[in-house]
Amino acid sequence: MTNSKYKLSKKDFSQINRRSIFSFQSGWNYERMQGSGYLYTILPQLRKIYGDHTDELKEMMETHVQFFNTSNFLNTLVTGIDLAIEENEGIKGKDTVAGIKAGLMGPFAAIGDSIFGALIPTIFGAIAANMASQGNPIGLFIWIAVNIAIMVFRWKSLEVAYKEGVNLVTTMSERLAALTDAATLMGVFMVGALTATMINVEFAISPTLGAVTVDIQNIIDQILPGLLPAAIVGGIYWMLGRNKMTSTKAIFIVLVVCIALSALGIIQ
Repeated sequence: MTNSKYKLSKKDFSQINRRSIFSFQSGWNYERMQGSGYLYTILPQLRKIYGDHTDELKEMMETHVQFFNTSNFLNTLVTGIDLAIEENEGIKGKDTVAGIKAGLMGPFAAIGDSIFGALIPTIFGAIAANMASQGNPIGLFIWIAVNIAIMVFRWKSLEVAYKEGVNLVTTMSERLAALTDAATLMGVFMVGALTATMINVEFAISPTLGAVTVDIQNIIDQILPGLLPAAIVGGIYWMLGRNKMTSTKAIFIVLVVCIALSALGIIQ
């Protein structure tokens, strides 16, 4: 039975942050990416919430080990909201947690990587490097201070997200179903956007019929732009639904098929 009386403490937050900083990426793989790292990060707290060796613990462990991939700088925001919901809702919040994780990981990945992975290092790295190249040691301290500030942000954001998550489930419990649907829809929207922008595959073949050269890609673009990328994603989705098919096998199949079709001059 769920131990719904357990409340996370400062000690729990410190443990989660240490695991997030040092171990979150340790289990990264192509099939589930950060899924195992996410579960490892919060596993001690899940045991306290659901109890050891319970069916509820096993069910939530299976939920959290599924595919997850977001920015290392913002992952604790998702974790904080997640634990707040599980602490208050228990196993009943499973669908809400899954929807929130799916809906937030895409936007947080884009925001976190853009700000902390590109913008801040570019600006402050350039300033620090320029000062250091001129023999000014302050540049070194600027770079150290920026990285310390980022670490403090990561450390503090967990508890902030947790408190907001508690407010969410205690004052807006009747809206959790709508939030779950909205988060799930956002996740589907992100998949569609990534399909259209990241899969750059076109038909290269242009057969000649008499004196006319048929530009197949141009014809398809006039019917429905991005049809080939959508068809590829649909085919992969279909494959993943087959028995004994894994994402790793699907990746190799896609590589082999694409290389073969490219060599034959059908796609580019």
